[in-house]
Amino acid sequence: MTEQNEILQGKPLGPRITAVEPLDDYQLLLTWTNGEKRIFDGNKLLYHKVFEPLKNIVLFKNIKIFNGTITWENNLDYCPDTLYLESFPVQKG
Repeated sequence: MTEQNEILQGKPLGPRITAVEPLDDYQLLLTWTNGEKRIFDGNKLLYHKVFEPLKNIVLFKNIKIFNGTITWENNLDYCPDTLYLESFPVQKG
């Protein structure tokens, strides 16, 4: 797994994913190295040609973590920094 204190061009990288739980409607519950839990709406991916196979919900839910980001068995992955920026925090309580 990628360490939280990684450095790229002199700047620390953002948090990395430690756990993923696929939810209904192509949503992903992501747990981050900073302890946050955030929801990412995977529907936006389905409109890009490369991600079209993930319209099959079974394939979409067959998701794993690799090097601090999410990946699917057809070698698709998504930038963890973008995932973080495009997700929203889970409301506590």
